[in-house]
Amino acid sequence: MEALIPVINKLQDVFNTVGADIIHLPQIAVVGTQSSGKSSVLESLVGRDLLPRGTGVVTRRPLILQLVHVDPGDARKNEDGGKDGEDWGKFLHTKNQIYTDFEEIRQEIENETERISGNNKGISDDPIHLKIFSPNVVNLTLVDLPGITKVPVGDQPNDIELQIKDLILKHISNPNCIILAVSAANTDMATSEALKVAREVDPDGRRTLAVVTKLDLMDAGTDAMDVLMGRVIPVKLGLIGVVNRSQLDINNKKSVSDAVRDEHAFLQKKYPSLANRNGTKYLARTLNRLLMHHIRDCLPDLKTRINVLAAQYQSLLSSYGEPVEDQSATLLQLITKFASEYCNTIEGTAKYIETAELCGGARICYIFHETFGRTLESVDPLGGLSTIDILTAIRNATGPRPSLFVPEISFELLVKKQVKRLEEPSLRCVELVHEEMQRIIQHCSNYSTQELQRFPKLHEAIVEVVTSLLRKRLPITNEMVHNLVAIELAYINTKHPDFADACGVMNNNIEEQRRNRMRELPAAVPRDKALAAGEQEGTGNWRGMLKKGEEGPGSGPGSPFKGAVNLLDVPVPVARKLSSREQRDCEVIERLIKSYFLIVRKNIQDSVPKAVMHFLVNHVKDSLQSELVGQLYKSGLLNNLLTESEDMAQRRMEAADMLQALQKASQVIAEIRETHMW
Repeated sequence: MEALIPVINKLQDVFNTVGADIIHLPQIAVVGTQSSGKSSVLESLVGRDLLPRGTGVVTRRPLILQLVHVDPGDARKNEDGGKDGEDWGKFLHTKNQIYTDFEEIRQEIENETERISGNNKGISDDPIHLKIFSPNVVNLTLVDLPGITKVPVGDQPNDIELQIKDLILKHISNPNCIILAVSAANTDMATSEALKVAREVDPDGRRTLAVVTKLDLMDAGTDAMDVLMGRVIPVKLGLIGVVNRSQLDINNKKSVSDAVRDEHAFLQKKYPSLANRNGTKYLARTLNRLLMHHIRDCLPDLKTRINVLAAQYQSLLSSYGEPVEDQSATLLQLITKFASEYCNTIEGTAKYIETAELCGGARICYIFHETFGRTLESVDPLGGLSTIDILTAIRNATGPRPSLFVPEISFELLVKKQVKRLEEPSLRCVELVHEEMQRIIQHCSNYSTQELQRFPKLHEAIVEVVTSLLRKRLPITNEMVHNLVAIELAYINTKHPDFADACGVMNNNIEEQRRNRMRELPAAVPRDKALAAGEQEGTGNWRGMLKKGEEGPGSGPGSPFKGAVNLLDVPVPVARKLSSREQRDCEVIERLIKSYFLIVRKNIQDSVPKAVMHFLVNHVKDSLQSELVGQLYKSGLLNNLLTESEDMAQRRMEAADMLQALQKASQVIAEIRETHMW
């Protein structure tokens, strides 16, 4: 099981090469307030002075510290560039440079911190990776985090406390992380900030180990017995006390090994019954044991996570495509695929079906039968026509002679005016379909042919060609739809079967009304004269629906022309009660207009979608492939069109590196399974 920690170190190295933190590897995070002794604890575990010292916030970037135990004859040491009998370190950011002087390591940590975080006490979540090789350490992976602070100093922002807390929570929220909560013995443990922040993410304390520092600095007459026995703050992973070097010891260059020896003597003297369960050496062994068991428990889930990510990055890399070798074949393939996906989106057979809204052919169908159909049905056949308009049309159509019958020309004039109103919604239908054909271009670019994102210039060229094709077909389609309405206006077919049936029904109604009136005639009126008058009106055609009025238009009691009339005045329609003759004429004209309008509306509702499909939709579908090839498949355009976007090559390389790292990690875990390590 001891070999598990080097395995995690190897996995850490694998992911460090790609700068990724998508995998939460098991590690130990050190949390504590400023001057709680965090740095002293870490240096005691390493056995060397290597961390920056000072006042205020010293640790301003996370330091991921990997301790690797090496034997004098271990071949790994020679591979890593070390020398027999020496401790040495390596930074990730300096590649293969070896540091044997730990003062240089301290200086490099300070320099790298200022390079990213600046020299104004600001913090950064970009970690520094340091690996220490030594025969005097146990295998551990530690993360030194900035100390918890309350008051900003120097040029620090006012929310420095919140920034540091967020940074700490980011690391200790990792369920694979063991929390090393450091608190000073000369403070009240009940107010420990380290334990408080640890409890936020680990309320049960299952992955929290408490460390009590500065046991030798407690007030005279007091001790930490209750704290070390777990009676004050119970922690499930345990509580270990240590003795740090004082600032005077550090100034006097007291070595860590001497400090560890003095620590052991202090514990034997002050806490003899607890000496073997406290101290730096016991802390190191405990951390090593906890980390090994933690790694063993985490490996199955870690393996699953790595395999899932490997599959995702494999798919991502495939979407980026391979570098272009045959430009002609690649261009033709992309053009063909786009044209195919465009047509499939219209037909409803595309690979990517939109679920949020109607798209492509489905929206075109909706435009035809819902938007356009309902709009036509909402057009009132008599909309915009008043009774005065109808009477005026009748009078104007008769000229200077009084009319015995309603003139046909008045019906034609009025019905053409109403039919003309169908042209605007018909042209709007064409416009809506044209807009949807434009939207399909973007849909195909976003969902169906992601390869086009590799080549922005090709994408722009395809959009321009398709847009131009649609733009050319728009006026042609509009002209056809305009002609459909013009055809209806060109000839008013009063012999249309549906219109003749409607006239027949109205003729029967008028005839029935005539018979009723004859029954109501006074006895002094000869019935043969009344019958002759009725036969004179006729019933053979639509004019037979009219009945001779008892009063001529404008001659009733309420007529403005009765009595003295100034002939110099121009007759102006005024509000008055219509005569029975005028009422009948208006009713007949209204019925005829409505009947014929419904026939024309039915024709338009059927013919406009057909025209749009033939002249716009189907034509674009049939000619899109040839249009794209003709405009773009030219040798002089290949290099320009197939120029990748600036970041595509970079993203492909990053995805390939990450996939390679995940595959290596999976292989490392597979090797552990083969050796039955868990």
